[in-house]
Amino acid sequence: MRLVSFEPDIAANLGALIRICSCFDVPLDVVEPCGFPFSIKALRRAAMDYIENVDIERHNDWDSYQVTSGPGRLVLLTTKGATNLWDFRFQASDRLLLGRESAGVPESIHQIADARVAIPMPGGGRSLNVAVSAGIVLAEALRQMRGAAA
Repeated sequence: MRLVSFEPDIAANLGALIRICSCFDVPLDVVEPCGFPFSIKALRRAAMDYIENVDIERHNDWDSYQVTSGPGRLVLLTTKGATNLWDFRFQASDRLLLGRESAGVPESIHQIADARVAIPMPGGGRSLNVAVSAGIVLAEALRQMRGAAA
């Protein structure tokens, strides 16, 4: 299981994703360009010392990510998801893709995703913060993987 952050706009959110990845022992892919200067120093404020414990792979763009991404389904987390999170069955090799805070992912990426998953929001909200969404989905995915081979 990996988290994939597509062209993140907000450094603090990427920092929060780093902390989530550290706590759950999950690698993080960052697909650039970012909406801020990407540097370990800049992210240290939000990620604190958690950044030292995370396997972070940076990719110059979506094309380079696709070349090096490895096996596993591409599972897009989206408000336009076709499958409710509680009904989706994760696999240990899934790559959980998070879109940009401002625009999500382009339609072309929606089309190539192996699955599109939405977090149900019975309270009627439009969306959750990207890091909050990642934490919810990753916790559910790892809960499902308990006892499964990684």
